[in-house]
Amino acid sequence: MDNELQKTTLDHMNKAIEHLSHELASIRTGRASTALLDGIKVDYYGSPTPLKQVATVSVPDAKTIMVQPYQANMLGPVEKAIRASDLGLTPNNDGKTIRLPIPALTEDRRKDLLKVVKKLGEETRIAIRNVRRDTIEKMKASQKAGTITEDDLRRGEKEAQDLTDDRIKEVDRVIAVKEKEIMTV
Repeated sequence: MDNELQKTTLDHMNKAIEHLSHELASIRTGRASTALLDGIKVDYYGSPTPLKQVATVSVPDAKTIMVQPYQANMLGPVEKAIRASDLGLTPNNDGKTIRLPIPALTEDRRKDLLKVVKKLGEETRIAIRNVRRDTIEKMKASQKAGTITEDDLRRGEKEAQDLTDDRIKEVDRVIAVKEKEIMTV
């Protein structure tokens, strides 16, 4: 496998893992994290704007997220956006800030979250395997065009498989960390 193809393959596989990490960060585990609010959009003068652009989001302790809008008149829209989200959090508005207490997870909710985490992990593994397949198809096309030999093709296929195995081990590690986090909080 030539260096350019190997670099492209590795880059695509790493992007799949980055996407997985981003998705897992937004899963509520019973521990406060600013990443929980990453997907929330606030109506800012008629246009949906990410929460972090209209407010400071912080974690004062392990069970609370604090949101402080930059403008006092944004307190209502921020609270409304949090209530409308599917996070299941109840905002407490004190007139200046919004506090979001993070409730403990029930056993059933933990099991549901584990299923979601495993599903995301499997989707990422499939994406990585698809990158491997595309890489091998490109190498086969190069071999048919006569730019690489059959031995180069076999070596390239082995390299692509080795990259795939390494990236899938990384996915398994990321999933295991998230599963442990869900079950021990």
